[in-house]
Amino acid sequence: MYKKRILVDLDGVLNDYGTEKFDKNKIPKIKNGTEDFLKKLSNNAELYLFTTREYKLAKQWLIQNKINKYFKDITNVKIPAFLHIDDRAICFNGDFEKVLYEVEEFKVYWKKS
Repeated sequence: MYKKRILVDLDGVLNDYGTEKFDKNKIPKIKNGTEDFLKKLSNNAELYLFTTREYKLAKQWLIQNKINKYFKDITNVKIPAFLHIDDRAICFNGDFEKVLYEVEEFKVYWKKS
């Protein structure tokens, strides 16, 4: 059976990014519910971790949190995929004006008041 490829962003999706000052050498703690989410998602999808973090650091973080088994690989390239799960994205709905408005008003969920 063919599984759809899904890119899952690391910072702000799988971890508590935004709760502490950014440190390129330290990835924040795993977000509650991450493993259950990945387990369910990986049943019908081939998952790739999408991050601009250094590859070895991201790989180590996956292993430390025992979630590396859900990912086929780690990439910083937007490879062809069925969809992307990211905290910094706007879904294009066919209406340029609405998208422009959403871009102007955009705030990541962890910065909303």
